[in-house]
Parts: sequence; structure tokens; C-alpha cells
Amino acid sequence: MNNCVLIVDDESRMRKLIKDFLVAKGYSILEAEDGEKALEIFEKNANKINIVLLDVMMPKLDGWSVLRQIRQESKVPVIMLTARGEEQDELFGFELGVDEYISKPFSPKILVARVEAILKRTNPEIKQIEDYGGIQIDKQGRTVKVDGKLVELSLREYELLLYLVENKDIALSRDKILNNVWNYDYYGDSRTIDSHIKKIRHKLGKKGKYINTIRGIGYKFEIR
Repeated sequence: MNNCVLIVDDESRMRKLIKDFLVAKGYSILEAEDGEKALEIFEKNANKINIVLLDVMMPKLDGWSVLRQIRQESKVPVIMLTARGEEQDELFGFELGVDEYISKPFSPKILVARVEAILKRTNPEIKQIEDYGGIQIDKQGRTVKVDGKLVELSLREYELLLYLVENKDIALSRDKILNNVWNYDYYGDSRTIDSHIKKIRHKLGKKGKYINTIRGIGYKFEIR
């Protein structure tokens, strides 16, 4: 997935949290810490930005001002992020052309799901099937095929395989895998990853060799 997301928020920790979850799903990211920088980046990258995550309360220019200027030249989807959840603010946002409105604090996984839903709705022609050395993953249908034959995976097995292939050639620690696939609130034994990897390798057949064990670290998906 090569969709590009512009994240606009004056809180660096918030930008990093959102970025980490989106990068794990294969998105490319642009960042801005205030309204003026957001417009500058948008002007330079308007043709490649697929969606904007825009905070309301920011220095220099607030989110409403940024949205007004974006809407003068673009219909790019915009999700507003705000600590204020009053009905009047939400109605005002929709009048300006907001596609979605999310109040802080929010679940990063829910935010990613909203992003994906909006992009599927606004860009139905986007290719959702990727081939990784004979392993075909349909991200829209959430199915996996090996050399054209359907492979039955559980939801967790699918999410784990997807995370590995989207980070191919990168050695991933077990802790990092747990944080991104099982979410940050998982406190179980990391050996559960090993059992899932074993099942995935078996189901992928000969393609299972692409999932390499990195001794003392974790795993790496590498097409050889």
C-alpha cells in the first residue's frame, strides 16, 4: 500500500503514535507541527497526499483555517482530530468539508480503520492485492493465496503475516511484533509469536522459508 498520509498535530508524541500505527500498515507519512507548515507541505505534495489527519487546536493557523485553504483547491479526504467533542464543533467541521471527526483520546487502531475505510470509499480503484514472492495478499478481502491457492489463516495469523511482509528485509524483535500485532496492551508470553510463526510457515508450504528466525532477536521476512 503506497497511500500517503499527512499528519498535522502540534504534539510530537501524538504524531509519533499515529505514525507508528500507519507505517505498520504500509502507509508513507508526511508530518507538520503547525498550520502554516501543513499548508506548505500540502502545496508541495498535493498530488501524492491521499488523506490528511488534521488537529484543530494548533499554533500559527488552527485546523479550521488550514481546512478552508485545502478545500479551495482539493477534495482530499480530511479527518479532524480534536480534544473538543461538542456537537456544534462537529457540525461546523462537516460544513467546511470534513470527511470524519475523531475526538481525543482515541484508539490508534480505530483511527487506522477509519483511514482505511475512507480510502476504500474514495479510491475504490486502488490496488489491494500485493504479491510477495508468490504469496498474494488481498488486503481488502483479507485473504492469502500461495501460487493462486487459498490459504486458511486465523485473523491473528493473517495480521502477523501482513506485518512481516510489510516490513520485509527488516529484523523484527518479538517485543516489536507483540506491540504492533497484539497491540500495546498485550502482556502475555512472547512465545505465542513462535507458535503462530510455526503455524504460518506450515500453511505457506515452501514459501514458509521466507520467514527467517533471527537468533536472539525475532523474525524477518526475506524473499530468497
